[in-house]
Amino acid sequence: MDAKTGYKGKVLVVGATGKTGQWVVKRLLHYGVPVKVFSREREKAVGMFGESVEIATGKIQSAADIREAVKGCDAVISALGSSSVTGESSPADVDRDGVIRLVDEAANTGVKHFGLVSSMAVTKWYHPLNLFAGVLSKKWEAEEHLRAVFSGENRSYTIVRPGGLKDGEPLLHKLHVDTGDRLWSGFINRSDVAELLVVALWVEKAKNKTFEVINEADEEQQGLEQYYDRLPE
Repeated sequence: MDAKTGYKGKVLVVGATGKTGQWVVKRLLHYGVPVKVFSREREKAVGMFGESVEIATGKIQSAADIREAVKGCDAVISALGSSSVTGESSPADVDRDGVIRLVDEAANTGVKHFGLVSSMAVTKWYHPLNLFAGVLSKKWEAEEHLRAVFSGENRSYTIVRPGGLKDGEPLLHKLHVDTGDRLWSGFINRSDVAELLVVALWVEKAKNKTFEVINEADEEQQGLEQYYDRLPE
């Protein structure tokens, strides 16, 4: 696969030390895109990525920390995800308020594109996943805010709503994409979610799109850009 993209901007990856975020960083580096990561634990980020990325340290609860991190970046990809029911790692603090804060600071600093990992069934309050402190509802609120802020002139967004996340290498599955939040179950490799968000930086048809995606079949792919052709205008 040709790793030359023509994309010249620097990308801030938030949630970079999580399983999906690590894949976002890997795929950006694969394409030669300059990366900055935002992490509350500098040593953890250095241990994962070494000197291949720039590291900004701070908390998603701090607008000032975020503001400093997004300086000099042309795009943001958020792989933020909550890990506890209450406190600073809760869905309210991370999936909703953290993403909203990140969106606002990115817009105010001149970021042009924002990619977000959301979730399948995000509009379905009655889905079993929502039993985890209303995580789907919180993600939905963040999505709505992102669409409102980044759909204006000279800005764009891409929101990927994956099914259940699995480990494994990218480009090994034929994918099924849909819009309207009609899917209830299914799985996808985290690496493919990362790939979809990375190629969205330079694929014009990915701009201002919100879509669901799951695996359809085991089938090696040359790339994932073609899936954006299958989404309605």
